[in-house]
Amino acid sequence: MGSAGGVRWSRGIRPSAPGSRTTRLELFYDLVFVFAFLNVTTLTAASPNVGGLVRCLLVLALLWWCWTGFAAFGNVVRTDQGIVPVVGFATTAAAFVFALSIPQAFRDEPGGLNGPLVFAVCYLLVRASQVGIFGWVVRGDPQLRRRWLLLAVPALITTGLIISAALLPLRLFDVPIMISIYLALWLVAIAVEYGFGLALGGSGWTLVSAGHWAERHALIVLVALGESIISLGLGPGFISGLPLTWSVIAAAVMGVAVVAALWWAYFDTLALALEQRLHRTRDPATRRALARNTYTYLHLPLVAGTILFALGLKGLLDEAADPSTPAWGLPLPGFDLLVLHGGVALYLLALVALGWRGLGRPRWPTTVAVGLLVVLVPVAARLPELVALGLLSLLVLALTAVQTMADAPLRRQVREVALTEQLAAEADQTHWRGEHL
Repeated sequence: MGSAGGVRWSRGIRPSAPGSRTTRLELFYDLVFVFAFLNVTTLTAASPNVGGLVRCLLVLALLWWCWTGFAAFGNVVRTDQGIVPVVGFATTAAAFVFALSIPQAFRDEPGGLNGPLVFAVCYLLVRASQVGIFGWVVRGDPQLRRRWLLLAVPALITTGLIISAALLPLRLFDVPIMISIYLALWLVAIAVEYGFGLALGGSGWTLVSAGHWAERHALIVLVALGESIISLGLGPGFISGLPLTWSVIAAAVMGVAVVAALWWAYFDTLALALEQRLHRTRDPATRRALARNTYTYLHLPLVAGTILFALGLKGLLDEAADPSTPAWGLPLPGFDLLVLHGGVALYLLALVALGWRGLGRPRWPTTVAVGLLVVLVPVAARLPELVALGLLSLLVLALTAVQTMADAPLRRQVREVALTEQLAAEADQTHWRGEHL
């Protein structure tokens, strides 16, 4: 047995360190969430209405909380050492079945297992494994063990509510009442998970590596942006047997332009600045609050906005590939317009919130762009879909350019620090390898 930070560690589990970064096994975990994000869009595409959108956001909220458990787990222990990979593989299997059951999360299809119940049980298994490994780690420290119990309570309550919703008799009430009860149980479950996270204030958790925490969240944003690229690939007609046309190519290029601009808006300066701010924050309580608010909570709308935009792209490209559609397409349906503009607006609002909460800096160009997105909705509703997408892409590209110019002093400073850190780390690694390998 070893010890670190007052905690006794078993030989099969190695503690993380302040300089730890993301492991390849954690990237393996994220492959499941690539599939899960695809299934979230599938769930919503099957019901393109407000109810379907609400269900999409509820599932995404639970999915995100599962992912944050993986991120917190990897910040405390080395996921690629000892027995942890075995535990990780078992948890990943449960997470994959959880993702597989997303399209049946709200309905039980005849001829198979109860979809909502499978979804609920898999969520229970994933959360139980995440909480359980923390319990194993802190078992020798009475104070930390009491804090661990505070983490276990919301997981048990949440899974109990979701399982209760899954077991509700279908004919107990009229269909509208049943749907309302079902959604209410889900909303309470999500409120419990997120509410406990806010109420505990990080008291049951220690941020070991700021670099790992920032990198993990940046990578999941990249995964979500990749979902938009995948939607571009799966939407066009050559997938469904329809011809590949100039309309499809134009839509694909404009879609990639929007995704690239969204990438730049986050990764070029803001992501680096947030990580550096987290490193500079020395007080443990302040650092935990910053990590929780800017990453656990405010990165969720980043991911949600990207997935909604991907959903809108999927529907748009399906229509663009249809030979019966006019060259510039038909006006976008209300739902597609909502998720397309709403997804980008939600992403940009999250960037504004991150700049304000994480850096204490307003992002006026981005704020103005969100307002323009809202104002342009009635205009875009009357335009052919390719013209509407072109207008959206021009707006986002212009925003990115203006915000980059507005951030010029901060950008030079942040990127210089990041490059200096990278060169120093590379020099240290080269020196170590030259002496030991």
